[in-house]
Amino acid sequence: MSTLRIDLHVHSEGSYDGHEPVELILEHAADIGLDGVVITDHDVLHESTRAAKLAAEYGLIGIPGVEVSTAHGHLLAIGVDEMPPRRVGYEETVGWIRDHGGVAVVPHPFQRTRHGVRKKNIPDVDAIETFNAWLFTGYKNQRARRYAEAYGYPTVAASDAHTLPYVGRAYTEITVPGVDREGVAREDVLAAIRDGSTAVQGRRAPVPMAARHYAIGAARKSGYYAKVGTLQTATYAKFGTIKTGSLLKTGYERAMMGVKNLLRYAER
Repeated sequence: MSTLRIDLHVHSEGSYDGHEPVELILEHAADIGLDGVVITDHDVLHESTRAAKLAAEYGLIGIPGVEVSTAHGHLLAIGVDEMPPRRVGYEETVGWIRDHGGVAVVPHPFQRTRHGVRKKNIPDVDAIETFNAWLFTGYKNQRARRYAEAYGYPTVAASDAHTLPYVGRAYTEITVPGVDREGVAREDVLAAIRDGSTAVQGRRAPVPMAARHYAIGAARKSGYYAKVGTLQTATYAKFGTIKTGSLLKTGYERAMMGVKNLLRYAER
């Protein structure tokens, strides 16, 4: 039996509102102890597919996914290799995902400001995201949990990260019976979600843990952009040094801003 920690809802620079390259996300996920991370960009699949292929290089389980816009709100398609149809009904999209071997997970339900689906439009699905770390209050998460319990749906948690330090702030513990960690395949993970062999992990992180996530993410992000800048220098000698300094400065400044905000919040 294997118990895996997987963040099922993360955005990369492939999303219109994402910022991070998948290589950086994968490296960070491995560094903080996750077993997998699913890139679920908005209505595009290319970076998620690429991340799933690269995952093994970081010791992670590769699972592609996408956050698709339906006629009734957002829906996570986990474990699909093709892009689901957009702007069609929720129930039709769920059927498409299942027909293509994936699991259909309802993200941040009931939160209309973030395109969460209304209760009346939720058909039979595979799981409900009952803890979304991006939500600033616990009310919508509590409502999602009550709904899942009332209707017997499996529950999952995810960070919904759009920037590196938020990756892993919430995740799902997924128990796969009869298989050791090295032998777990994506089909095993999908089957475990369908069976409800999941546990939600995502309560407000203690300040030291959150600070560690920020610090690791900040250092790794600065290092990544420094490396990118150095590589660009080799090709674009005229502009490389300026680009390197700019990218490094930007990564550092953003990282420090995140740490300062976290510490300011902790002092309240």
